[in-house]
This record gives sequence, C-alpha cells and structure tokens, in this order.
Amino acid sequence: MNTGIGSPTIVADNPADTIAKRVHYSPPWADLSIIGIAGSSGSGKSTLSQAIVSKLNLPWVVILSMDSYYKPLNAEASRKAFLNEYDFDSPEAIDFDALVDTLRDLKAGKRAEIPVYSFEKHQRMKETTSIYSPHVLVLEGIFALYDPRVMDLMDMRIYCEADADTCLSRRILRDVKDRGRTVDGCIKQWFGFVKPNYEKYVVPQRNHADIIVPRGIENRVAMTMVTQYIERKLLEKSTHHRAALKSLEVGYETEPLSERAIILKETPQLKSMTTLIQDIDTSSEDFIFYFDRLSCLLIEQALNNVHFKELTVETPAGNKYCGLTPKGEVSAVIILRGGATFEAGLRRVIPDCRTGRLLIQSNIRTGEPELHYLKLPKDINNHDSVLLLDAQMASGGSALMAVQVLVDHGVPQDRIVFATFSAGRVGVHRLTKVFPEITVVIGNMVSDFQDRWVEKRYFRC
Repeated sequence: MNTGIGSPTIVADNPADTIAKRVHYSPPWADLSIIGIAGSSGSGKSTLSQAIVSKLNLPWVVILSMDSYYKPLNAEASRKAFLNEYDFDSPEAIDFDALVDTLRDLKAGKRAEIPVYSFEKHQRMKETTSIYSPHVLVLEGIFALYDPRVMDLMDMRIYCEADADTCLSRRILRDVKDRGRTVDGCIKQWFGFVKPNYEKYVVPQRNHADIIVPRGIENRVAMTMVTQYIERKLLEKSTHHRAALKSLEVGYETEPLSERAIILKETPQLKSMTTLIQDIDTSSEDFIFYFDRLSCLLIEQALNNVHFKELTVETPAGNKYCGLTPKGEVSAVIILRGGATFEAGLRRVIPDCRTGRLLIQSNIRTGEPELHYLKLPKDINNHDSVLLLDAQMASGGSALMAVQVLVDHGVPQDRIVFATFSAGRVGVHRLTKVFPEITVVIGNMVSDFQDRWVEKRYFRC
C-alpha cells in the first residue's frame, strides 16, 4: 500500500529546490477502502451494512446508499412514479456518472456532497449531505456490483441472497412504513418491475462477488469475515501512516527552520509571562490571566501575516487617518481542546471572528492522530486568511492533519496561519516541510515531546 507520505511528488530540475517543495502528506482517509454490497430489494443489504458498522463501532466507517443517486425525474416520469408505473429497478434509473465522481473524490481524500432523494416526492432535494474523511465506505444498493467503473474502485464485493417471499414481505413493510406507499402499489411494482429486473440485472452481479451472504445478518460466519477484513485494512493503514509520519523527521536536527516559522521576540514582558505560565506554583486565576494576554500577542502576530490593503478613514473631527484593513474575511479554526484556550484572546483581538472546530485525538494504543469531529465555516474556502489555533505542538501529527483538512476544503496553503503557545522543533520541521507555504507563529520552542499540560491547567481538569 502506497501511503504517499514523504514520497517525492515533483522531480526538480534545479538541485537548489528544497525538500519542502517535494514532500507530500497523505492522511489516513486518502486511501479509502470501499466495500460493495449488492442484492435484491429486501435481501437485507441495508441491515447487513448497519450491522457491520455497528459491530466495528468506529466513526470513520460509513454507509453510502445508492438510493441517493436516483436520477431526477421530469414531469411525465414523476406522474408515472406516483402511479407506481415508473421503473426504479432498472440501471437506467441510477446516475452512475455522479456516483463514480463521488467515489473517486472520496478515494482521493476529498470532501463529497451526497444528494438527498425523497421517495415520497420522487425527486432529489435541494439540500445535500457531506461525507469527508471516512477510512472505510460501505456502498449498498441493488446495482452496487453492476457498473465496472464502480467495481474497479472496490476492495471487497458482497452479494446478499434471500428467499423471494422474504424479500417481498420486507419491501412491503419498508415502503408502507417509510416511503408512503400502499400495499397494492408495492405489489404492482414488484411484479411489474422488481421481479423481472432482478432476474435480468441483479442475479448476474452474483458472479462478481467475493463473498455471497445468504440469510443476511443471521449468517455470523460471513459477518465475522467482513469485519475481520475491515479491521485488518484499518490496521494496515494505521501502520503505514505512523511509519510515514516517522519518516518526516529526517533532517530536523540539522536543517534550519523555515523562514515562515516565526518565534515571538523574547522581550522582558514575554519572558515574565512565560515564566509565570510555566511555574507550577502560579494560581489558576493568574495562569488564565497571563495566558490570555499571551494568546492576544500570538494572535496579533498571526494577523501580521494576514493580507491587508490600505484604508483611509475620516474621524468625527474631520481628520483623515491612513491605515490598513484585511483584504477579506479572517476566520479561525480551533483544534480541540487545546486551541480553545485561545478563544478569550481571539475575542479580544477579533470580536466578530467566525470560528470552526476540529477534534483530533491521538490513539492511546498507537499514538496515531485521528480525526473525530469537524465543523468549519460554510464558505471558508473564500476567506482571505484562516487562523489555525492550538495550545501546543509536539510531533506535529495533529497539526499536519488539521492543515490537510483545511486544504481539502479549498483553503490555499498561503492563507493559513498556524499559531501555538509552544512547539517542538520536530513538529515545526514536519509541518513546514509538508506545507511550506503556511505561516507558523510560535510563543516559545521547547523539547520535542511534552505532555499536553496547558489545557489541563487552563480548564482546571
């Protein structure tokens, strides 16, 4: 498996080109594993998919239903649909081109917008849902193993089998309860479209399956095989990711720091505040007071790297003042929970700043950073500058992942300013080698690996 981390992406003609321009970081979700589950309507595909996700109990294993990719209907097709006379069980009803584009985007580590289809209205809705950063995607639908382009992207193919009478009864119960259909309408569709198309289009997909699962979730042997396969793939991803992160340390002791790594000038005021913050005898009230003052200095320094334009304002007394104003909106993304210690300083410096949240935690067993939560301003890709805030940076794993998330959401590297109270040299080296165009603002350099003590003292827990 090629993780892509630390591998050269540009062949430089000029030897003077730095490694920083050639090092590439690939997050764990960039090598997405896709599990396809096909079978007749009512065969238990959705139930099996949900059981797999439930058994794994991980936030980065998600289900994508092919039902979301039914084509929009014109007026005549919509009229037939309400009369149960439209063929939803033919491959022609599925927008395979849009599905392939989605899977390719997710396979490349990008965010994908998933259509929302209403079975009651027989139309796609205006709103969409987002999928970003899954490690494993379970694609389920009656035609999951039909299109060769889709199958080429899969790591495992599963076919669900069930008795026809069982499938019919399940379909009637589901459609009457969840899709606003009548029993007569369900039976009309079953014999008019579902059963004929099952023989014509669905059964042949059985030949493309790696595993055939009769009886759905009742088949515990098949369930165990699938979950063990996924667990093995996740372990492989984790091992390669950690090894590749380790490889990014090469040269950190001998190479100079990036010119875009800015360490606050050690003034008597800064030295005094840093000493008080690091003193274990400093009271909680004083610790918070001085850390808030220091966070203001860090954010002000970060703003010195924001893009500005000249602006002249006229005072009430009629005088003119020539100054600077940001070219566009400045937003901030807080890496939880350490970055939350910067919020008081952020509100003092930029009271109306829009903020986002990232929760990145290191796995207790492996030490690998994992993305657990993501909430960004809707139009962050259009903002002129984005401040990325965290209290401490040691190895740089979380910072790398956080910057990659912003880049994946359309934020150019040169618009990102990472600000932190303390940073280890190895973390700064990794971050600036992979993302050479971002700016890093540091309160003070420390030994490379420290416990995350700042948020514990700031929040008193």
